[in-house]
Amino acid sequence: MSDTDGKKPLGLGSGTGRSGQVKQSFSHGRTHNVAVEVKRKRVIVPAKPGAATGGARSGSPSAVSGDPSKRPAGISDAEMERRMAALRAAKAREVEEAAQRIADEKAREEERERRRLELEAKEREEREREEALRLKAEEDERRAREAELREKKKAEVTKPKADARPAAPADRAAAEAAAARAETKGVSAAAPRRTDRDRDNRGPADDRDSRKKAEDNRRTGKLSLSQAMDGEGGRQRSLAAMKRKQEKARQKAMGGSQRAEKQVRDVQLPETILVSELANRMAERTPDVIKSLMRMGLMVTANQAVDADTAELVIDEFGHRAVRVSDADVEQVIDQLEDKPEDLQPRAPIITIMGHVDHGKTSLLDAIRHANVVAGEAGGITQHIGAYQVKASNGALLTFLDTPGHAAFTSMRARGAQVTDIVVLVVAADDAVMPQTVEAINHAKAAKVPMIVAINKIDKPAADPQKVRTALLQHEVVVEAMSGDVQDVEVSAKTGQGLDQLLEAIALQAEILELKANPDRPAQGAVIEAQLDVGRGPVATVLVQNGTLKRGDIFVVGEQWGKVRALINDKGDRVDEAGPSVPVEVLGLNGTPEAGDVLNVVSTEAQAREIADYREQAAKDKRAAAGAAITLDQMLAKAKADENVAELPVVVKADVQGSAEAIVQALEKIGNDEVRVRVLHYGVGAITESDIGLAEASQAPVIGFNVRANAPARNAANQKGVEIRYYSIIYDLVDDIKAAASGLLSAEVRENFIGYAEIREVFRVTGVGNVAGCLVTEGVARRSAGVRLLRDNVVIHEGTLKTLKRFKDEVKEVQSGQECGMAFENYDDIRKGDVIEIFEREEVQRQL
Repeated sequence: MSDTDGKKPLGLGSGTGRSGQVKQSFSHGRTHNVAVEVKRKRVIVPAKPGAATGGARSGSPSAVSGDPSKRPAGISDAEMERRMAALRAAKAREVEEAAQRIADEKAREEERERRRLELEAKEREEREREEALRLKAEEDERRAREAELREKKKAEVTKPKADARPAAPADRAAAEAAAARAETKGVSAAAPRRTDRDRDNRGPADDRDSRKKAEDNRRTGKLSLSQAMDGEGGRQRSLAAMKRKQEKARQKAMGGSQRAEKQVRDVQLPETILVSELANRMAERTPDVIKSLMRMGLMVTANQAVDADTAELVIDEFGHRAVRVSDADVEQVIDQLEDKPEDLQPRAPIITIMGHVDHGKTSLLDAIRHANVVAGEAGGITQHIGAYQVKASNGALLTFLDTPGHAAFTSMRARGAQVTDIVVLVVAADDAVMPQTVEAINHAKAAKVPMIVAINKIDKPAADPQKVRTALLQHEVVVEAMSGDVQDVEVSAKTGQGLDQLLEAIALQAEILELKANPDRPAQGAVIEAQLDVGRGPVATVLVQNGTLKRGDIFVVGEQWGKVRALINDKGDRVDEAGPSVPVEVLGLNGTPEAGDVLNVVSTEAQAREIADYREQAAKDKRAAAGAAITLDQMLAKAKADENVAELPVVVKADVQGSAEAIVQALEKIGNDEVRVRVLHYGVGAITESDIGLAEASQAPVIGFNVRANAPARNAANQKGVEIRYYSIIYDLVDDIKAAASGLLSAEVRENFIGYAEIREVFRVTGVGNVAGCLVTEGVARRSAGVRLLRDNVVIHEGTLKTLKRFKDEVKEVQSGQECGMAFENYDDIRKGDVIEIFEREEVQRQL
């Protein structure tokens, strides 16, 4: 049967092509002849220019529209123009659509090419995988044959020699040699190699077996449920390994087999960093980092820390960039911002009233404020630092800080001097300059703030203002009345004399200082006082120094942070905001801050929490470093030195932070080389059960200053026998603790000489020993007194008397000028002419 089956082959038309034969070749030696026709190339002869132009003009749209004879009937020129425009637009669309079709065809061609390449890569990878599995199956089969051959050899060796045939040794040797040669070449001697004739003669069953074997080989790399349950098949390549192999093959097929360029990273480097964390930040393997450190001579593990310098060397070695950071960088969000001069506005001055105790500081402030704070103070003395705002007669606002005058409140006075603009030094006209007055002068000089001297109690008969001015000269304070630069005003808080002149002097000094602040910025202030209120929680008295503190602001103060829940001014009224130089009570802290801490407003709660945590950790590290800096020798020496030192442990709770600090400082000054007071714990707020438990463990009393114990604490104290002492005046507290510490002092032993006796003769008495016959030359000799034996004015022995006799009678004492017999306790070396010194010991209780 022919290829055409008697049909006429298709052609391109008569006279348009040239016929021919093309021979096609296929696989397995097959060929096919195909009849083809070659189309002739069309030759276009250019026409004459005139004819071409005329033809174009006659067939163009413009010609049709311009020639009325060729235009359809009933169509105007405008209609014809619209139709021509529509025709041109249709042709333009056809061109665009043709271009779009060409682009789409090109994209489809590229997509087909990409899919073809992916399919080829996948097929190539599949063939490689099947080849690997086939080689693995052949290797397993070869090993199985080798094992079977070894078993046969072993069985043949163990057979008895009687069963062996005579020609067996030669045959066995030949077989072993053949097997060895086959194993060397990787072919088993047990199965002979099949020839091409054997392959051609194999039947359909053999083809099915081979296909089944190939299928099994193809499936060996996949894990089935039965294989997983049976635990057979040995260890297979993981899915991740197969994916890596596929990725490598794909990159190789796409020409991307080159190694990816190493990425250089900026590594954040703190002061210390774990080796594992360092490797993680560099995106390097931890063993490689450890190997690098070992090359530097550091034997470290992944969980050990290295310093920043060593870590920087490792980072440079791996080709990355080290960026040094510090834990203190979290505080950069509260760095000081420079205020522009046009943003600054005038603010009220801050005046701190300082001076000695009982010189009338609070009474003077009460007279200015028209209040009566003194009536609320225990003992008539100020024991808290107070902040008030007063409006003067001219309408100007003044912020006053009232500081305590007691010696124990040094820290409060120092804090007041640090945050103030002007210091008003109050000196009593009838008492002159006192120790706390000198201390206030030193605080003002250290803070570099101007000073105004207010000579108070001028209404008293014993007042002597000139004596005060003269006494101030000793401390380099020269008032204006004595041609100096320090203003002085004579005032009386009781009668109101001189108060207007004092306010004028303050206003003048404030005008000279030109005090300004920027209210349109985040607030910054200082904590004047802090306390733990039962109903309101931690409360801090804050003096805003810059910016405006508003309700809802998030702030950080010392080791604490919080969000402003309420602002209360000095009159007890709630306010929504507090500007510069305004004292307010702030509610919303998470803990009680230290007096003197700086308050800063931050933008987010996360920043405040992070800064507070960093400060708390830094304080812990500082305390730990202070305790860890001591060596073992120093520790032993301190223990030996403290062996004879008695301690009085106490637990202190006060109403405000400043009072607790002042009490602790006062108690630490009590004591000497033999006894001291140790404050186990101090804080603010009511006395709680934990305070009682701590006091019981250390056998210490609990001191409550203007606070009381709650009901559970009182019950616990009664059950455990812990003493709780309440105080409202710091004088009484210090005096009682000093008396209690004095009770721990060892009594002083004093010797009183009561007589002398001269030995005139020594007698030997059986059962008693040597007895001295003495004459009392001075004072009296007593049986209970101590004695010293002097020989040539050198003390030979010191002890007590065993016996004192007058004639034959035992007596208690012998008067001067009388003779007596004396015998020493456990001592017999007495001679004629020795002198006996008689004395008594007296214990005297000492005081601190």
